[in-house]
Amino acid sequence: MFDSHNRVGLDAEVSDSAIARSGGQAGGMTDVSATDIAAELRRVEKYWTPRVIGRVNDQYIKVARLLGELVWHAHEHEDEMFLVVSGRLRIQLPDDREVVLGPGQFHVVPRGVQHNPIADEEVEIVLIETVTTAHTGDVTVDGTVPIEQQVGDFS
Repeated sequence: MFDSHNRVGLDAEVSDSAIARSGGQAGGMTDVSATDIAAELRRVEKYWTPRVIGRVNDQYIKVARLLGELVWHAHEHEDEMFLVVSGRLRIQLPDDREVVLGPGQFHVVPRGVQHNPIADEEVEIVLIETVTTAHTGDVTVDGTVPIEQQVGDFS
């Protein structure tokens, strides 16, 4: 139902931590702060280390800075969305296919598809992934970042 300000009322419970992050109050849409993606990207200290900055239902919104090559991997049960904020990202796919993304462009790698992201220059991205998505999918390497570390102070 809409209120007198044409806002949708919130009937679902909202956690105290979500209220604190939004700067608002449960049940209302006042004092909700915006997330500054550029500022969140500046907080990323290491390449290939995603950082959770938000959550929508069962999807995490993450930011990452990339340089070099990650590893060929697949996510058996989850799709993975790459949105380039700055730079140029190549995503290698099976059969010598490749997707090249520039700022403002995104690509969804379907579940189960092997892929290898490559950043020939520094790239800043937003990832939207199901909360169960493992960083390097079916492969574990020295640079694999556990979800608990990605979530960090967002909890």
